[in-house]
Amino acid sequence: MMPKKSAMKFIVIMGIVSLFSDMTYEAARSITGPYMALLGASATAVGVISGLGEFIGYALRLLTGWLTDKTKKYWTLTFIGYVLNILIIPAFALANRWEYAAALIVMERIGKAIRKPAKDTMTSYAAKEVGAGWGFAVEEALDQVGAVLGPVFVALILMVRKDPKLIDNYKQSFMLLAIPAFITIAILLVARFMYPRPSELETKKSEQTDKNLTKTYWWYMGAIAFIAAGFADFPLMAYHFKTTGVFSDSLIPVVYAIAMGVDALAALVFGRLFDKKGIPVLMISSLIAAMFSPLVFLNFRSNQLILATLGVILWGIGMGAQESILKAAIATMVPSGKRGTAYGIFNTGFGLFWFLGSTLMGVLYDNNIMMLVVFSVIMQLCSIPMLFMVKKEMSR
Repeated sequence: MMPKKSAMKFIVIMGIVSLFSDMTYEAARSITGPYMALLGASATAVGVISGLGEFIGYALRLLTGWLTDKTKKYWTLTFIGYVLNILIIPAFALANRWEYAAALIVMERIGKAIRKPAKDTMTSYAAKEVGAGWGFAVEEALDQVGAVLGPVFVALILMVRKDPKLIDNYKQSFMLLAIPAFITIAILLVARFMYPRPSELETKKSEQTDKNLTKTYWWYMGAIAFIAAGFADFPLMAYHFKTTGVFSDSLIPVVYAIAMGVDALAALVFGRLFDKKGIPVLMISSLIAAMFSPLVFLNFRSNQLILATLGVILWGIGMGAQESILKAAIATMVPSGKRGTAYGIFNTGFGLFWFLGSTLMGVLYDNNIMMLVVFSVIMQLCSIPMLFMVKKEMSR
């Protein structure tokens, strides 16, 4: 098989893995909040556990990224991570106390931390062969299909099931998520059998031999910090939509599904553009993403519904860029032997600044929404000079 065709086949297979895995844990994440409430957890406990799980999940990627480069055990780390990340979810059905469910949430995030740098590194080898932007974009698009299907799947289960004990409906939903979970592992086994040495997919190795990450990479991480800090999380947007009545309760999940659909399409478009134009495409995506917060959070009195929808669409475009070309850019600036470490630092840094930015925006929302908008816009725009420095360093 031709190298390019083989690489694309690997990306599609791993994209399908992402589809079923995202279907599993995005479905679970859509109902863990109310499930923990039924088990007796307070809102504070739900918030703290969710935040703790995300923080641990991102922080551990520093270690697992280094471990990926050190051991080259890409498949081993990916399998261990997926087993924890995916197969733990049906176990939520066995939890009879919220503390047990909380422990499972943290374990699921640890699983993602173990597999993410190894999986991204394997994808980067194939993506370099077909175009880094396009390769990561295809995987992201398939990933987002699962992100839409998962919540719809459990919503249908909860609509159909009419058990008198509400908590049993949730338990049955978690049990049925074992189906996409096992499909994920099965496809992963097929991928391991077909591509035992994924590093060989990249036929044109980088000439860079520096053992340390370059100045270009660190300028890039500076841009990532600003992008992550200024990008609001959807729960805050959903909270705003509910409290202001911009969208009804039943429409908010639909709005999220629209955003995920835009995310998938934007990933494909920006991925293709990135392969042709490079870093300037990231500047454009940051500029577009900077415009979402005024449209979403400010009260324009007239045409509020239309403007908020437009804001959500711009937010989806920003998400599509983040999940595809942000990772693709690393494959173009870091040699293959350092990518596990590079992706580990990238994921940890993005998670840290996203957490700090989201926390600050939550505080600003309660006190001064205009300041929230100003903060979000400035952070996004501050990434552009950093990206200009990245372009300058890469052109040398």
